[in-house]
Amino acid sequence: MCVQKGLMNKSIPITLLLGVFVGAMIGLGGYTFIYAKGYSYLSNNPQACTNCHVMNAQYDGWIKGSHKHAATCNDCHTPHNFAGKYAIKARNGFFHSLYFTTGNFPDNIEISNTSRNVTENACRRCHGDIVQAIDTGQHAGGREVSCLRCHNSVGHSESTATLRTPALGGTFHHGK
Repeated sequence: MCVQKGLMNKSIPITLLLGVFVGAMIGLGGYTFIYAKGYSYLSNNPQACTNCHVMNAQYDGWIKGSHKHAATCNDCHTPHNFAGKYAIKARNGFFHSLYFTTGNFPDNIEISNTSRNVTENACRRCHGDIVQAIDTGQHAGGREVSCLRCHNSVGHSESTATLRTPALGGTFHHGK
């Protein structure tokens, strides 16, 4: 009995500390979710992307671009299945929160490799007939071409498009 009482006395501070920590994380997360309008990212509304002022140029480019009447941000920047869409949204939301909380982000917003792959797949999904004709034609030279290699500013203005590296190891469909 004495041994059990000693263990119980030690577990109370640990349980209390764990409860305070979990409560603080829930409170901080809830406050941040409301303050940063995190709930808006669960929608398909493109204005959710402007919650952070650094995305205003991309949003303005979309407003003026060719895809405004055909696609929202999610159509090009998230997979077209429920699990994939919200997994990418969670991943991007985590990293966006981390970068903007720490202030550690580049002046020019750059697409990550994961997001580049998602966007490339979205191009191929919506423009499948055209892409297949290019992939199987003489332009490809037996390799899969990358839509984003030449069309990285589609959906955004030319000045907001940045691509760190040649996309996906493909080739230009102009034979270059």
